[in-house]
Amino acid sequence: MVRAQGLGKTYRVADKQPGLAGTLRHFVNRRERSIRAVEDVSFSIEPGEFVGFLGANGAGKTTTLKMLTGLIHPSSGTVEVAGFEPQRRRADFLGRITLVMGQKQQLIWDLPPLDSLRVNGAIYGIEPAESRRRIAELAEMLELGDELRRPVRKLSLGQRMKAELLAALLHRPDVLFLDEPTLGLDVNAQARVRSFLADYNRRFGATVLLTSHYMADITALCPRVLLIHEGRLFYDGSLE
Repeated sequence: MVRAQGLGKTYRVADKQPGLAGTLRHFVNRRERSIRAVEDVSFSIEPGEFVGFLGANGAGKTTTLKMLTGLIHPSSGTVEVAGFEPQRRRADFLGRITLVMGQKQQLIWDLPPLDSLRVNGAIYGIEPAESRRRIAELAEMLELGDELRRPVRKLSLGQRMKAELLAALLHRPDVLFLDEPTLGLDVNAQARVRSFLADYNRRFGATVLLTSHYMADITALCPRVLLIHEGRLFYDGSLE
C-alpha cells in the first residue's frame, strides 16, 4: 500500500553571516548551502497496517509525510502510495488518502463543522444522501452531536480535533497519514481519539502511518514502529 525506496529530500538555503553586514554581503554575493532533511529512507507498509513513525523534532518525519502525500517532491528515490506516484497529485490518488496535521485545520473557523462537511462532500463528489449517512456514522463513532452545529471557534480543542478527523475521513480514504493528531489535547481527549482511530482501522481496514510524541498513542495503536533520526531510518520493527 505504501512503498518508499531510497527516499531523500535536500533543501537549498541561504548561507550568510548574521547581522546587517552579513545580509549586505549576501545581497551582493549570494551563497547557498544544502541541507539534507531526509536521506535514503526505505520501508513498506501493507494494507491495514497501523504503523508508528517516531523521531525528535527536525528528524524528518513531517518532510517524509509530505513526500508520501505529494505535497513536496523527493530529491531522490521513489515512492508509491495505493499504486500512485504521490507527486503527480492526481484526483483519484487524492481521493484515496488523507493527511491530518495536529497544528493545521481545514474547518472554517466561523462556521459550524456541518457546513464544512457538506462542502467537503461536494468536493469529493459524494452524493448528499451518502454524505449525510457517512457524517452520521462517523459522528457516532467520534461521539459528536450538537457540536457539529456550533461554530468551530466555540468548540474545545478536543471537539475541534474530532471534527477535523471527521472531515478528513468523510471520503473514506484507504491510507491515513496522521501527524500529531493528539497534539495539545488533554488526557481524556487523547484517549477518545485513540479509541476512534483503532475502531476506524478495524472497521474499514485503513492503512495508517502515525507520528506522535505521546508514547501512549504509539503503544496503544502501533504494533510496528519506524524510527527516524537526523533524516535516516534507524529502526523498523516491533515496538516490543
